[in-house]
Amino acid sequence: MGFPEIRPRRLRRSETIRRMVRETSLSVDDLICPLFVMDGKGVRREIPSMPEVFQLSVDNLVKEAREIAELGIPAVLLFGLPGKKDPMGKEAYSDCGIVQTAVRAIKDAEPGLAVITDVCLCEYTDHGHCGILNGEEVDNDATLDVIARSAVSHARAGADIVAPSDMMDGRVGAIRAALDTEGLDQTAIMSYAAKYASAFYGPFREAADSAPAFGDRRSYQMDPPNILEALRETALDIDEGADIVMVKPAMAYLDVVRRVRDAFDVPVAAYSVSGEYSMVKAAEKLGWIDGERIMMEMLVSIKRAGAGLIITYAAKRAARKLTGVTR
Repeated sequence: MGFPEIRPRRLRRSETIRRMVRETSLSVDDLICPLFVMDGKGVRREIPSMPEVFQLSVDNLVKEAREIAELGIPAVLLFGLPGKKDPMGKEAYSDCGIVQTAVRAIKDAEPGLAVITDVCLCEYTDHGHCGILNGEEVDNDATLDVIARSAVSHARAGADIVAPSDMMDGRVGAIRAALDTEGLDQTAIMSYAAKYASAFYGPFREAADSAPAFGDRRSYQMDPPNILEALRETALDIDEGADIVMVKPAMAYLDVVRRVRDAFDVPVAAYSVSGEYSMVKAAEKLGWIDGERIMMEMLVSIKRAGAGLIITYAAKRAARKLTGVTR
């Protein structure tokens, strides 16, 4: 049987019917909002390449966290901009560090908001690489102790989830062992399991002041053409103790998201990164696109590909759209 008896348009004729048969549902519960925190007081500095995204001092970060919680977004992902940097990234694991201070402040103000902390050294080293250098090479094994110490300090401050993004081999195992040794066995790990060496990160490096002083990160972040490698990396991270795995970036790697979702039975996150956000905002500003519709379509595509958690700079805007909150 075919046309005219079968007419697929019958199920598209009204918004109510479209809602009833919709195959993929995007919820505010799926969203994670990234935030950038820095030293100072009263700081709310808009990032030029990322409109409506700000570098915030802790006092304004708390205000932002309250608004995020009121919108029903369940979690934030914190990135720190330290007051000083050095070759070893010592501020990354200081109990008085900017992220540690921010975690405590958010947990005091909004204890129900889940706090995820990015664990990496690129924001903390004066050379901008994600690990400890040996000459001009990142020393994988020397970096593991610093990464693990950073994760422990975040967990002690109250972080619910630590998220290592450095892409050092063995870092998930090192973090899990360190957390468990310190009695922090309830702290979850969300690994950047398949993090690609992507050109989509450009605006983030301005936001986090984390551009490498020389070279690039292709010796530790993944080569974009590879997908079997992503599955291997993910399997290794799960074996080492990752509770959640992430694919980054999202839009250009939806095939990777789908393959990871099909292969593993742990929660899968995808990071809709700064370049994706900035391109939409730039085209929206020029009047070329409907920015809100594009944003929602992108987020739905990430969910449809298999991600249960979506890290996005458009989290607040999407939450307002999903919940009908207009403020």
